[in-house]
Amino acid sequence: MSDFSAIRSSYVQAAYSKAAETKPKPADANPATADFSTMVSNAAAQAVETVRTGDQMAIAGLNGQAGLQQVVEATMAMESTVQVSVALRDKLVEAYQDIMRMPI
Repeated sequence: MSDFSAIRSSYVQAAYSKAAETKPKPADANPATADFSTMVSNAAAQAVETVRTGDQMAIAGLNGQAGLQQVVEATMAMESTVQVSVALRDKLVEAYQDIMRMPI
């Protein structure tokens, strides 16, 4: 079980560092022409940015540099983003498992 958590942790760290290196691209002028992978990539980058902002705001609140209202708003946005990400991951895993159960 520790091997799985180590692999998962390394993937999370790799994704986090990759997102830190790249900035999200501006949205296409015509969203109908954007492909699915671009849409998912942009959504993931925005989710990582929201989580980072929440972390930074919590640290600023602990240091007394941000107000309580700002910290709560950033934390709630971060929590919402994490919940949506987990729900999406669960749906993707469920879809993958359904595909793997299909007879050939």
